[in-house]
Amino acid sequence: MVAGQAEPASAQHLKTTFLPGPVLLLGAPGVGKGTQAKAIMAAWGIPQISTGDLLREIRNRELQPSLLADRLIRAGKLHEDDLALMAAGKLVSDNLVNDMVAARLEDPDTMRGYILDGFPRTLVQADWLDAQLAASGSHLPVVAVSLQVDPRQLLLRVTGRRSCPTCKRIYNMHLKPPVEDTVCDFDQTVLEQRADDTEAVFAERMRAYAEQTAPVLEHYRGLGRYAEVDGDGAIEDVTKSILTAVKKLRPELELGTAERTQN
Repeated sequence: MVAGQAEPASAQHLKTTFLPGPVLLLGAPGVGKGTQAKAIMAAWGIPQISTGDLLREIRNRELQPSLLADRLIRAGKLHEDDLALMAAGKLVSDNLVNDMVAARLEDPDTMRGYILDGFPRTLVQADWLDAQLAASGSHLPVVAVSLQVDPRQLLLRVTGRRSCPTCKRIYNMHLKPPVEDTVCDFDQTVLEQRADDTEAVFAERMRAYAEQTAPVLEHYRGLGRYAEVDGDGAIEDVTKSILTAVKKLRPELELGTAERTQN
């Protein structure tokens, strides 16, 4: 299964008259985009398309075969120099990122819609994606939903984050601490902090996010395809708000003669 690919849609998903189409989740570092993307995948039976996942899939192709990498290589869009950059953990060109996304969008599981995570990150990428969808004959443009959380709360989320290397449980030293400060409640393994979960790194990521993403936000706001959702609540409540926002932005379209149901 391709990275980020959704499980086959259930009968309920196939009957629904609502087409989510492409949904872009925006939000500052630590806002919970990954968690919400998985919830939307489950609710609507659509895949998540993450450029980070696509890059990892290609980079790890020797450990696990990558159909995406094979397709890009055959098309002459992925070269040894690109693979060397990926292996070294360096940035690849915007053109290659665009080609990866374009190839992923050709997969049949994207026909009803998909969740974009980490792309488009800049106005240039947003313009490219709009043109790509128009050229492909897609009748559904991107709608964008931005998760809003107070920056002070985000700082606590990020700098307090700890994980158990054994059972993978996640804790937060400020918001959801373990019983003992340094060890997992379940297997007593010493908890770990990611190297980039520091205040200095967070400040830089917030600066970069604001600088790059503000034009993308204004782009979709100007097109009338943008909504903001309060991301500082229970996960289930935030998910419901996102689903409601997308439905308001996206008119319902019939799936052939499908029965009209409420999703």
